[in-house]
Amino acid sequence: MFMAARHGPYAIACALLLANLVAWAWAMTTLGCAPVLLGAAGLAWTFGLRHGLDADHIVAIDVVTRRLMQAGRAPSLVGLFFSLGHSTVVVLATLALVALPVQGWLEQWHLVGGGFGTLVSAVFMLAAVMANARMALGQWRALRQPARLPPPPAGFVFGWAGRWIGRSWQMYPLGFLFGLGFDTASEIGLLGMAAVQAHHGLGLAGVMTFPLLFTTGMALVDTLDTLLMCRAYGWGMRSGRRRVAYDLGISLVSLVAAAGIGAIELGQKLPGNAAQGNLLMRSLMAAGDHLAGVGAGIVLVFLALWGGAVVISRRQANRISPT
Repeated sequence: MFMAARHGPYAIACALLLANLVAWAWAMTTLGCAPVLLGAAGLAWTFGLRHGLDADHIVAIDVVTRRLMQAGRAPSLVGLFFSLGHSTVVVLATLALVALPVQGWLEQWHLVGGGFGTLVSAVFMLAAVMANARMALGQWRALRQPARLPPPPAGFVFGWAGRWIGRSWQMYPLGFLFGLGFDTASEIGLLGMAAVQAHHGLGLAGVMTFPLLFTTGMALVDTLDTLLMCRAYGWGMRSGRRRVAYDLGISLVSLVAAAGIGAIELGQKLPGNAAQGNLLMRSLMAAGDHLAGVGAGIVLVFLALWGGAVVISRRQANRISPT
């Protein structure tokens, strides 16, 4: 995969598709033709695909990809490293569930790890809101004074965090911290344990098939999201005034998305009575139960913004060009 990064987005996408095929070949080899086990394997892979669309993934990848591009660095592997860090928690959880009793430690860790993972994600979203607000303000001022278009800001979008995330591979620890909420890790781990109980004699290699399929599925979606963002942002960076107007729209969408995800995550940690107190909190709780749908919606908004900008740009070019 690292070599694929030198040959462009198509090579990266093909490498990940191949990794998914290899994972399924491994599953067929280790699980045989048992319907229960193959069904569980399909669920694990589907969970990975779905989790890659979670809104916190989309926002984190969006922000880091855009700023690495503005800094002149290649961000093609941002989503891959983020998903690998996230999946590490899933792999460790599955190993722990095989070695330790399910009752007791998992519930305690969910309380501790869930709070820590939510705190990390909320801080990241707050930083994203502040950074996008600052960029949007500068872009708005530049549009009002077209003769003074500012160059893309140097450094990383979070200022103080630029010392920690300045390369694609540095998304790995961030993905790991995001994964400490443990909801997905416990889901896949319990799936592996259920498979062991349903089919006695399944070895460790068979059990680890489930986190492997989850990892390849999530890595595929997160990486495709990164490549899509690279194309969308790269289009907007080709000319001066168009770049500023286009980037302003992206900054506003990213700001609203980060603020919404941060509010959803914090709202989920409120006591039940507080969460049911008003319509806003109930709406946040409902959105929290469908983060994959929210993430897909964010991607569609970005695509609509990109598509609309392309159409407008071509119409303007046709009007200017001689007939």
